[in-house]
Amino acid sequence: MLAAPFGVTAFKSAAIGAGVCLLANWVFALRVFRQYRAQAPTELALRIYSAEIIKVVLILGLFALAFATLANLNLPALLGTYFAVQVLPALFASRPAH
Repeated sequence: MLAAPFGVTAFKSAAIGAGVCLLANWVFALRVFRQYRAQAPTELALRIYSAEIIKVVLILGLFALAFATLANLNLPALLGTYFAVQVLPALFASRPAH
């Protein structure tokens, strides 16, 4: 919504950035926690590493697909929204209680 005043291109780019981040993190969480067993920490660590690799490849692939198929993407809106969706939840969760 913050990108809407800057035009359709900025809004579309922000939506793509947010969507890529949400999809990649959803795939990561699904891969790691689908059959979660705390009794197998080595297996869990391997699942986390493999899920992170899949996540990075997915992010790069989706961004490449967006740049290859869509004209006039707004790079600051795309990457700024991706960064905000990735980082802000952790910042809000780590705030100390009043």
